[in-house]
Amino acid sequence: MPKFKVFVTRRIPKVALPPLEAIADLEVWPETLPPSYSVLQAKIPQVDGLLCLLTDRIDQPLIDAGLMLKVISLMAVGYDNIHIPTATARKIPVGYTPGVLTDATADFAWALLMAAARRVVEGDRFTRSGGWQTWEPQLLLGPDVSGATLGIIGLGRIGQAMARRAKGFEMRILYSSRHRQDPELERSLGVEFVELEDLLQASDFVSLHTSLSDQTYHLLSDRQFQLMKSSAILINTARGQIVDSDALYRALVQGTIAGAAIDVTEPEPIPNDSPLLTLDNLIITPHIGSASRPTREKMAMMAAANLIAGLQGDRLPNCVNPQVYD
Repeated sequence: MPKFKVFVTRRIPKVALPPLEAIADLEVWPETLPPSYSVLQAKIPQVDGLLCLLTDRIDQPLIDAGLMLKVISLMAVGYDNIHIPTATARKIPVGYTPGVLTDATADFAWALLMAAARRVVEGDRFTRSGGWQTWEPQLLLGPDVSGATLGIIGLGRIGQAMARRAKGFEMRILYSSRHRQDPELERSLGVEFVELEDLLQASDFVSLHTSLSDQTYHLLSDRQFQLMKSSAILINTARGQIVDSDALYRALVQGTIAGAAIDVTEPEPIPNDSPLLTLDNLIITPHIGSASRPTREKMAMMAAANLIAGLQGDRLPNCVNPQVYD
């Protein structure tokens, strides 16, 4: 019996490859940079399954070109890079990897919060440059974290995990979301629901954990930064497009807010000539929120399981568009 044909758009943890190789002929893109759109256009008509990453643009024309395509499996939680309506219309299930990266991403968001508050990256640069001459009472002062107010925008899995971490620091925890959570969950997390403007005005730290949509695109821009405390620090481990980058630059340069730490940018990767790279009060990391070894291996295994199920005509364990089974 001939094997299925599968294109994997990047090298993924090797633990996920044997189960795929058992049923499919795999072509794994070998380069560090993702395949270009033209490469995807050339590959998609030839494959039964696609295992892709969030850096791959899987739009309507590309999906429509996949005449043999049975399943799209995404090794990520957010799926805004895939045109879901087209896949659904074509009865192509789309898999994703929810839940598995919750703790790793929340850990990293908390690491960014602590690093920005206590100016860890600035301190490292200061030391390496030879600036450390003596102990100074006024050197690299930052705000307290314990007892401060944390505003969480988006109280999904990762937002809830962030709240649990903040609870251990005896923080006041506010949250804003399109939908209010169950009161019992609010009590267990120790969170208060407020409108976005109230959250921005009251918070010492603002952490983004909402998904990207038409409603959240540039959710934070000049007006929102003006509402924040001048001592506030912004954390973004969600999506770069949720923050207006130009407005963030202005807010940091003008002292509208004290600092920021971001793991995502608009665009990605951030251009080498971006003015954001010149700022000392901004930490930028290369989208590594889920980059613990066990988490990435679990993500790869989940993506493989979704792909295998789709190829074999079974229901995907984690499906973005379950209506394809109606």
